[in-house]
Amino acid sequence: MPDEVATFSPEVEAEIDRHLAKYPVQRSAILPLMFIVQRERGYLDPPGVSYLASRLSLRITDIWEVATFYSMIHIKPIGKYHIQICKTLSCKLLGADKITKFCAERLGIEVGETTADGEFSLSEVECLGSCGTAPMFQINFDYHENLTTEKVAEILDGYLKR
Repeated sequence: MPDEVATFSPEVEAEIDRHLAKYPVQRSAILPLMFIVQRERGYLDPPGVSYLASRLSLRITDIWEVATFYSMIHIKPIGKYHIQICKTLSCKLLGADKITKFCAERLGIEVGETTADGEFSLSEVECLGSCGTAPMFQINFDYHENLTTEKVAEILDGYLKR
């Protein structure tokens, strides 16, 4: 772990203070603070982890344990558009593997990778809670459901034109 500790603007520090004030036990603020660090730094990097450990009076391993448990916390840089394909039972039975393969081929990357231009990252995640509209994926915070390869092609075309 590097000795570097992330620093933030006074506005971000004030936002962090507001979150900490909501929780009688500071550790309980770990997820909201991780989201802030991730937003500000692009992902939860080692200096951000050191900052959180110091700010919350926790061990660095406490921070990593939480960070590596949740798929929405990124511990390496991700693309501008993060495609998260649900891989659990309903989606799998209704074609998630085909959707994953199609996205990987279309973007020229494998699951867990980011395109060279930094625009897209591709991940498989556990249940996104949309079993009745499987298969589905999420791009950033937008759900796309009842997917077919044709529908995915249209969706990706829309993002590629941005």
